[in-house]
Amino acid sequence: MKKSVKVKPNSKKQTIIEEEDGSLTVHLKSPPVDGKANKELIELLAKKFNVPKSSITIQMGLSGRNKLVNIED
Repeated sequence: MKKSVKVKPNSKKQTIIEEEDGSLTVHLKSPPVDGKANKELIELLAKKFNVPKSSITIQMGLSGRNKLVNIED
């Protein structure tokens, strides 16, 4: 399943908000440095969708706020 994700790094809380269009807005505590935010994003999505971290890949937007994420069931 592909999900459009908007990432907000350096937030006070970790939250995942499902938007009306099916996309996700994810607030991350990590800064966008050395892939820390991407790593935290994968961990959060793995918990939310109850899949192993290896099932989640960031297909587009590795260095941007808007990402396309693939989640394998």
